[in-house]
Formats: sequence, structure tokens, C-alpha cells
Amino acid sequence: MSRHAIVSANKWRLPHGVNELLPPAAAALESLRRAVLDLFRVWGYEHVEPPLVEYLDALLVGSGADLDLQTMKVVDQQSGRLLGVRADMTSQAVRVDSHSRKVNGVQRLCYAGAVVHANPRGALDGRIIFKAGAELFGSDARAADAEVVRLMLEALRVAGVDDPVLMLGHTGVFRALVSGLTMDGSVSRQLFDAVQRKSESDIAALVRVHGAPEALVTLPTLMGGEDVLDAAARQLGDAFPGILDALAELKEVVARVRAEYPGVVIRFDLGELSGYGYHNGLVFAAFQADQGAAIAQGGRYDGIGAHFGRARPATGFDMDLGRLLRAGALPAAIWAPVDEGDGTLRRRVSELRNGGEVVVQALDKGDIAPQMCVQELVKDGNNWVLRARHGV
Repeated sequence: MSRHAIVSANKWRLPHGVNELLPPAAAALESLRRAVLDLFRVWGYEHVEPPLVEYLDALLVGSGADLDLQTMKVVDQQSGRLLGVRADMTSQAVRVDSHSRKVNGVQRLCYAGAVVHANPRGALDGRIIFKAGAELFGSDARAADAEVVRLMLEALRVAGVDDPVLMLGHTGVFRALVSGLTMDGSVSRQLFDAVQRKSESDIAALVRVHGAPEALVTLPTLMGGEDVLDAAARQLGDAFPGILDALAELKEVVARVRAEYPGVVIRFDLGELSGYGYHNGLVFAAFQADQGAAIAQGGRYDGIGAHFGRARPATGFDMDLGRLLRAGALPAAIWAPVDEGDGTLRRRVSELRNGGEVVVQALDKGDIAPQMCVQELVKDGNNWVLRARHGV
């Protein structure tokens, strides 16, 4: 086979980790996106549509190296500056609040769109992720943290997740343990990474070499129910008062969430340092039994707007819409026969479509109904009525 023939044969292929959405998944994703955005709207969150590409330095907020590694980069032929394809939309919402749409009080923003990762996060993950999220700026109140957690739970309910496990943590626990240490940035990043990976052996090695508190070694083990908070207060509170403040915040937010969602399953992980390194307070995530990774996550990231010249309190979350799609969901459509000038058929099809039903109409008598058509229009006297299609 010639080289030209090989190239031609491969033109249909997509890059590794880049997938396309086909029917019915594409329609299901769009329905989910609309439902989630409608929910955000009735909670008072205003929709923004940030661009897919921005100058790189606007996308890389905070101190997280992970975000830099996941951001695809190109040179802008107009300016010569580096552009980034967004890998996260929180940074864009921060820019909007800090620069594009300044308000003096609380601002609530929401978004839904695709982000692109330079590398898949897992073996089964793609590089294009469809996210929806909500961000609340201008309030450091615990009520603000509780609101975004409750909104996340409600968004999951809209997506059909009725029994998520809510995981809560607080980066203030880690910060309190390392606040008195004098170590260079590379060592701090190694320690942060070891705790993030929950590698007790790596944490222990860094503690021995750099004289960090032994309590850091036990941090990944502080996981479980609400008794974990009491255990942490007993074991660490006297030596590290900042931990008590973090635990108090967690308890207050949990009380507010339970008041509205008394049945939600809540777990705690005091070694959780999720996100791209810009979270600096309460962090949270939601898990589902059949998913190995979080289906939604977020936290507090006060002051990150300083990157754009305006530091503000902020908290928010985002969710992976692709993970939330119900497997095998087919839209219920109706098959209509070919239009042969029957005005009653034409009116019936219009009536169904105006009522929100999906109607696929044959173009000629030889057309075959697609799989999604689970009902069909049939003539009954002078009327066209619906009936179930046989064999579907």
C-alpha cells in the first residue's frame, strides 16, 4: 500500500484521548447541560461563556503545577504570546469577577462547556471533558460554603444521582501543620504532593529529613465519619490551634448542609488537598458507587483574584457532565409516516413537536424508522394516534 493510501485511510482517526459524542449520547449531554444551567439560574447564578482559548498567564492562577501541566499551549500568530486551551474554567470565572464584570457585593456566576487536558487523568478518561460549575465571589461566610455544597447536591439530583457520598476536608489542617517550617519551595511541593497522594512512606521520609511534624505522617489516615473531627481535635488541637479553626468550619458547614439534606452520607478526609493547588480552605467532592473518581468537586479559594489585581473571597464547584450521563439512555421519539398531502397528519406532527415531542418523519415509503423511535403514528379513522412500535 502506498504512503498516500495509508495517510488517506487514517484521516478518519481522532487523536488519542479525543472522543466524539454521537447519538444518543450527544442529545443526552445537551439535555443534562440545559437542566443543570436552569437549576443554577433559579439559585441566582448568572451564566457566563468564557472563551476556549486565552493568554496562558490568565489561565494559570494560584500555585498549582498540575494546571500548567494539563494546559495545552500554542503560540498566538497575532501577538507572539503563548495561548492556552483551557483545562479548567474556575480561573476564567475569577478573571470575569476581577476584571470583566466587577461588582462590589456578592457575585454568583455559572458556566458549562468543554475543557481540554493535555493528558488523560486516568486510563479510561478522555482529554476533552464537559464541565458545568458555579462560583460564588465576595463572601467569606460559612453560609456561602454551605450554599455551594447544597447546590452541588441539588445539581447531582437533577442529573439522576440520588445517593452520592459527600466527602469534606479542609486545607487549613495541612497548612497548620507546616506553618512553622522553613523549607524551600521544592520541598514544600514534594510534601504537598506526598500528602495529596496519601503516600505515608514518602511523607515519613520528608519528615525525617526536614524536621517536619510527625503528625503529618498520620494525616492521610484521618478519614471516616464525624468522629474523625473529634479525634483530630484531641490529637492535634493543642499543638496546632489553626486546626481547631478548620474543624469548627467543617462542623458548621456540615450542620447547614444536613439541615436541608438530612439523609446525605458524609465522610471526612482531613488530608484532602484536591484541586489544582489554588484551594485554601474547605474542600469537598461527591462520589457515586459505580464511579472511581469524583463526579463533582470544589472548595474555597480566597484571594486568587489577586492574580488579576482584585483579591476576593471565593468558593465554588464544578462537575463532570460526561461521567453523569446515564448509560444507554435513549430519547423517546415518534415515527411518523411519509407526508402524502394529509393535512390531519401534518397538523398532528406539528402538534406533537410544539408540545416538545421528538417526531421523525419518513421521507418516502421505503424509509426505516431509527432505533430511537419507540412509538409511531397510525391512522385510526380520521385521526392519527400513537401506539408502541413492535420489536423496539
